[in-house]
Amino acid sequence: MRIGVLTAGGDAPGLNAAIRAIGQMALRDGHELIGIPNGWAGLAQDYAGKPLGIADVSGIVGQGGTVLGTARYDLDSPPGGRERVLAAIEENLDALIAIGGDGTQRISHWLADRGAPVVGVPKTLDNDLMGTDYCIGFDTALSVVAESLDRLHTTAASHHRVMVVETMGRATGWVAALGGLAGGADLIVIPEFPVTMDAILDHLAKRRANGSAFSIVVIAEGVNLETLGGHESTAPSSIGGRGVRLALRGVGAFLSSQIDEHGGFEVRTTVLGHLQRGGSPTAYDRIWATRVGAAAYRSVTAHTFGVIPVVHGHDVVLVPLSSVAHGQRRVPREIYELCATFF
Repeated sequence: MRIGVLTAGGDAPGLNAAIRAIGQMALRDGHELIGIPNGWAGLAQDYAGKPLGIADVSGIVGQGGTVLGTARYDLDSPPGGRERVLAAIEENLDALIAIGGDGTQRISHWLADRGAPVVGVPKTLDNDLMGTDYCIGFDTALSVVAESLDRLHTTAASHHRVMVVETMGRATGWVAALGGLAGGADLIVIPEFPVTMDAILDHLAKRRANGSAFSIVVIAEGVNLETLGGHESTAPSSIGGRGVRLALRGVGAFLSSQIDEHGGFEVRTTVLGHLQRGGSPTAYDRIWATRVGAAAYRSVTAHTFGVIPVVHGHDVVLVPLSSVAHGQRRVPREIYELCATFF
């Protein structure tokens, strides 16, 4: 078989572990492995697939990023991109494994519905893909947030400051909530459970009155500014869409300015940004990326297409692409209330 593999959307630690699993298993079994560079662009533009050998997929399990390259490529503007991808698969590949988040898997589902031999792999450090407990990159992002908060605690305590830390996450608060929980944040602000500016200021004032001379506040990039008293120029429904650069909305900077102006605290802002995407994956990401990558390969060789291996508890199971292609997995109240326990 000629098995193509691509990584689409944002990069995430653990992608290379999945590519390694797929590649080494395919080459071991005598199949031809085709790397598709730069996500869907490598199929929608001039076909750019290249054969990969064992040297290309060896020694990469601990590398960050993706050896295939990736891109956020809009297949619908101009129209016809999906059809070009479908034609490229039919002409050049016997199967395609598409590693990516909800946008990638919506395309995969569309292709599978039209008979393309496609299997997905769940990847997004935002952890917001429906139907799976795990997405490639999420654990590493949490580790970056937790370590950053550990470091910020010492300087916040030394200078008696409020530190506002903005995390990634698109329209969900998984990275902020669990990263903040792991890093001992004193207040966590996420899209799923809006809080007012008055409530934030009251919380910080109570901490100060109780003898806490500093505070660490974590805010997710997708929080609606209107809930904090600001002007929201980006419609909440478009948060995280292609072309919406959430860091430019400046939710961390806005929250800091409000705390400084209305709370009388000395405030500093840290936007973790792409640090959450960079560097080597954690052991957890390496292991689970390997498991879902291997499951995707086994699905291809069994000619079971239109599916994606997802994590349920401690198991990897195959589910239809339709089950992950629509909607968003949001932080449940139980986890948010656990976080609030330690504010």
